[in-house]
Amino acid sequence: MTNISVQSDPPLSAKQTLPTMYDLPSENQEEPGLPDEFHYLQPELLRKTFQPHNWYPNLLFCGNDMNLYYDVKHPNWYKRPDWFGVVGVPRLYEERDMRLSYVVWQEGVNPLVVVELLSPGTEDEDLGQTVRNLGKPATKWEVYEQILRVPYYVTFSRYTNEMQGFHLVGDRYQTAELTNGRLLIPSIELSLGLWQGSYSNIERLWLRWMSMDGDLIPTPEEESVAAQQRAINAEERATNAEERADRLAAKLRELGIDADELS
Repeated sequence: MTNISVQSDPPLSAKQTLPTMYDLPSENQEEPGLPDEFHYLQPELLRKTFQPHNWYPNLLFCGNDMNLYYDVKHPNWYKRPDWFGVVGVPRLYEERDMRLSYVVWQEGVNPLVVVELLSPGTEDEDLGQTVRNLGKPATKWEVYEQILRVPYYVTFSRYTNEMQGFHLVGDRYQTAELTNGRLLIPSIELSLGLWQGSYSNIERLWLRWMSMDGDLIPTPEEESVAAQQRAINAEERATNAEERADRLAAKLRELGIDADELS
């Protein structure tokens, strides 16, 4: 007897029929183990400075070293970007849970920008220089460019300190024209560029988010230090003003003038 599959009317969406993030593995099955320290610190800095002023924080999501499931025809296929940013999705999955992975057919929004940190073992694929094997998943470049159509793709090598930016034009990535070394992303009023400074007590060249004019977007820690310094400066100004007032009052007393009577 032949089993006949009954299709609902109207057909159910991929979100209703395909696996959710709870069904799909969140670990990296292809490359077990943790990445090096730079692969932890650099995405962390990107996350802390990804603060578009024209989006509410609860509608932003950043992922790093997280499974990104992209193909409804092959729901177990995924890529694992070093960092990616999405705008227009709830910070929490369905506004209630931290994400185990990012499943595009569940989320309904693709990443706006993806960053890959180059290493000797991944550089060729990250730069689109590998060829897809027949019957195998698409390469990273193909997924970002042709399947997810991520508008902005950035690579950075800590070995050469070289940043490369790509912008989706039509259906292909084109090398982006940098402005003072920064990739401008007008839709979020931010730019991405290199910064020489100390993060986590490590002095080097870092990739971080900036304003469109190139001003640094501060991390919460930097903002806290700046706020403390502003408080110290305000206290010093108040003390200096009080000392000046005391000196003026003393000078007036020398001249036989009561400062209180002048007020």
